Amino acid sequence: MIMKHIGNLQPSVGAKKGNKRIGRGQGSGYGGHTSTRGHKGQKSRSGATIRRGFEGGQMPINRRVPKYGFSNTMFKKEYQIINLDQLQKWIEDSRLTSNSIDASSLYDSGLINKRNVPVKILGNGELNVALTINADKFTKTAVSKIEAAGGTIKSDG
Repeated sequence: MIMKHIGNLQPSVGAKKGNKRIGRGQGSGYGGHTSTRGHKGQKSRSGATIRRGFEGGQMPINRRVPKYGFSNTMFKKEYQIINLDQLQKWIEDSRLTSNSIDASSLYDSGLINKRNVPVKILGNGELNVALTINADKFTKTAVSKIEAAGGTIKSDG
């Protein structure tokens, strides 16, 4: 005769297996006396929470690594970039109808997605239409290709 103790209980045959019943005795299959936590150590104790970046008392890597040099990320100017081939495609698809293009018309057409971030025109691709483009910055190749197509530029920046 098998003695049933509260620590050795098992689900009846064919019973639905649910979540892990941790800490419910040897019969649960999930750690009788250790409750799946292993033996000893900080993480086996109740209430153990170790803060992010803690390395067991060893000097953390973010404090070990030397910090030196110059960083300009705080003052970095971010531009929304548009290539000439994108402008040409938008004009061919009739998304840009006006010959005078500025940041608000680019935003309305969906070519840029931020209204108050400056726009920079790059010279990748060809432009076949004479346009008047008003943007914050232009590359030299973009200026030469726009003027070669008969267009003009107006720079805000």
